[in-house]
Amino acid sequence: MRQVSLAVLVLGAALGAATTSAGPGRGHSPEMLALEGDLTPIHDPAIVRHGDRYYVFATNRFAGKLLPTFCSADRCRWVLCGNVFDEVPAWALAEVSGARGIWAPDVSYFRGRFHLYYSVSTFGSNRSVIGLATNLTLDPTHPDYRWVDEGRVVGSAPGDDWNAIDPNLALDERGRPWLAWGSFWGGIKLHRVDPETGKLSARHRELVSLASRRPLEPPAIEAPFIVRKDGHHYLFVSFDRCCRGRESTYKVVVGRAREITGPYLDREGRPMLEGGGTLVIEGAEKWRGPGHPAVLLDADADLLVFHAYDATTGRPSLHISTMAWEDGWPRAGRLR
Repeated sequence: MRQVSLAVLVLGAALGAATTSAGPGRGHSPEMLALEGDLTPIHDPAIVRHGDRYYVFATNRFAGKLLPTFCSADRCRWVLCGNVFDEVPAWALAEVSGARGIWAPDVSYFRGRFHLYYSVSTFGSNRSVIGLATNLTLDPTHPDYRWVDEGRVVGSAPGDDWNAIDPNLALDERGRPWLAWGSFWGGIKLHRVDPETGKLSARHRELVSLASRRPLEPPAIEAPFIVRKDGHHYLFVSFDRCCRGRESTYKVVVGRAREITGPYLDREGRPMLEGGGTLVIEGAEKWRGPGHPAVLLDADADLLVFHAYDATTGRPSLHISTMAWEDGWPRAGRLR
């Protein structure tokens, strides 16, 4: 695989020029895609396209595989096709004792490699770390397929007013990479990334605050995803509570800004640093707590990818909706 410049780094966007007939294009009303195959339990999905195939990475385990990978040729039928780790890296366990899994993967491609950022933490604590794994290809049948753990990217401790989980790598208007992360505490943070290493930049050390729900208690905001479209950076986040099965209250909201560093405002002009956010999708009778969004700007449609909980079983499942854009704001389909 040849090296590409940062100008063509794809984060939640099409990798390659192939198209697919699954789902409507951008000119249609948004709708939920009819998915089948290996869909549950899938939590915190991250999606990327490589050639003519789509790959979803998810939190923790599926069929005993840690950080499982799911493949699809049409965005609708998904099959388990690999995994990133067999166990939690020793360096991460040394920093976060008691961690039992790996959370919230995020995948992108630059400098000739796929970069997968991941989180290790324990529930309700901000003693957390974000790590990085890289691979030359996502095709598990390719001879160059091998995930290499690059180690620690950033960590947080109880003295910090932020939580180093839920990473997302995004590009600004000049093609420079940034890493967003955050859950509860002081909210969503952003830091420049060194494109050579994929780690935080040592030259640009500013930690930027993007969104917060204080003074609410708890200040329930997490899982940022930033995508650039039509001259704006859109910040998608999850409000309220995940991980409670049928009792989950997650929902996805969005704000936008001209600069990747903000300020992000919702459709009504409310700052996301002051709790603002325009609703994108919320729970319904059959599916509860939709959240942890990822966005794929594909060749024929823009997609919102997320998990939601079955109201009967409480199990998290993969969902994908097309998105329409109205007056510069995204609209997704409705859950049942």
